[in-house]
Amino acid sequence: MSDDSTPNPAPGHSADGSSTRGTADELIAVRRAKLDRLRADGIDPFPPAFGGVTSIGDVRAAHAELEAGAETEDRYRVAGRLHARRGQGKMAFLDLDDRSGRLQLQAKRDVLGEEVMDRLLDLDLGDLVGIDGVVFCSRRGELSLRVEGVTVLAKSLRPPPDKHHGLQDVEQRFRRRELDLLGNEDSRALFVTRAKVISTVRRQLDDAGFIEVETPILQPLYGGALARPFTTHHNALDRDFYLRIATELYLKRLVVGGLERVYELGKDFRNEGVSFKHNPEFTMLEWYEAYADYEDAAARLESIVHAVAVAVNYDGELDFTPPWRRVSFVGAIQEATGVDIMAHPDAADLAEAIRAKGLELKGLDELTWPQLVDDLLSKHVEPNLRQPTIVMDYPVAISPFAKAHRTHPGLTERFEAFCGGMEIANAFTELNDPDVQRERFEAQARYSEAGDKEAQPYDEVFVQALEQGMPPTGGLGLGIDRLVMLMTGKRSIREVVLFPAMRD
Repeated sequence: MSDDSTPNPAPGHSADGSSTRGTADELIAVRRAKLDRLRADGIDPFPPAFGGVTSIGDVRAAHAELEAGAETEDRYRVAGRLHARRGQGKMAFLDLDDRSGRLQLQAKRDVLGEEVMDRLLDLDLGDLVGIDGVVFCSRRGELSLRVEGVTVLAKSLRPPPDKHHGLQDVEQRFRRRELDLLGNEDSRALFVTRAKVISTVRRQLDDAGFIEVETPILQPLYGGALARPFTTHHNALDRDFYLRIATELYLKRLVVGGLERVYELGKDFRNEGVSFKHNPEFTMLEWYEAYADYEDAAARLESIVHAVAVAVNYDGELDFTPPWRRVSFVGAIQEATGVDIMAHPDAADLAEAIRAKGLELKGLDELTWPQLVDDLLSKHVEPNLRQPTIVMDYPVAISPFAKAHRTHPGLTERFEAFCGGMEIANAFTELNDPDVQRERFEAQARYSEAGDKEAQPYDEVFVQALEQGMPPTGGLGLGIDRLVMLMTGKRSIREVVLFPAMRD
């Protein structure tokens, strides 16, 4: 979208100013030579600041109604990367990018003078520049800035990704996210959407009277989820610590202390495999609300996710409108597999029932009862839950922190929410009876002795906190990365994490 006719490009360059030949080392050498010329001319190629900048988006918004051919006297200072260049003689057109958009620049030799014009035309695509100029609208209706001043802000010593195709190699996109963001507008938009998801979640909870807190990432004892931790050693204290797998137990201790509505939004770490929905470092929201139960948590979850969908203008096939479909945990597994898990209360019996149905689970005779049940759900139920669905009332054996169900023995008041074929949230009516919690910890210890490496370790400090008295509480954990996947239509968690874990 430019007003100039395309001139003959300089030798070895395309019309947009990018090099069309030469190895990477040769291109870098050319850019370094230009860096040396700038310094020789007394130009600092890396100045410390450039104040008074207006974003390109704000410039565009202020002149959205400007008609084709219109002139103004409105002057702005903008800054960004050179994206394209057309013209080499008395007049050139350039495209400047910042996070908020793109703006066409018109540079005239009779306005800038020979020296500044030559310096501008000698810049490379990807260079960061500051521009002072006056707004006008071209004859073709393109909002533009007539350049009156040019400041080099940072010389780019490496060529940017191809501006037409972006960075195509998937592995390279994840390993070098800065190049992905430079070359792919969709990637930049995605992470702007991620930020909007997080700010909307925070606003929903803040407006509901919750306070945001921070609990330890390095913990002397991990807990709050069934997962394996990362272990590290603190030299000064000469003791091992664990990267937290969840924030749950610390947050509930804060509820005991009188912070009746509390949440934390931050990183958790689990030493487990990677997949399209698993990254060892991930972002989790957990909230706890005194005098509420898991039904209250479900209603709040539906409201928050729906608000997020509205905020990001979600237009996919999923319907986040409350209320969501509800199914029972036991019933969902039985419908999908034909196995009634509650009729087979020990691991050997359940394994035989699974085998009788012709279902294959890896290591069938080596798994504990909770592991068998979890595998049945994750392999035979979860992938088929596309529209938002809440699976209610989990067995006690896989829910060490949930209160026993009011009417169904052997079950707890726990749910998990699923959407797009994956779990996005986990919630309880929180167990607040310290004696029952101690029994649950002891049961988890037996599962650990039986080979379950993800069993919850015994936490006596948490039990003692419950002995101070914790009010009836509803709590929930929501996976932010997976929520962003849903809102952006991405099928891999690596797409929505800026710097995902990668193999060497």
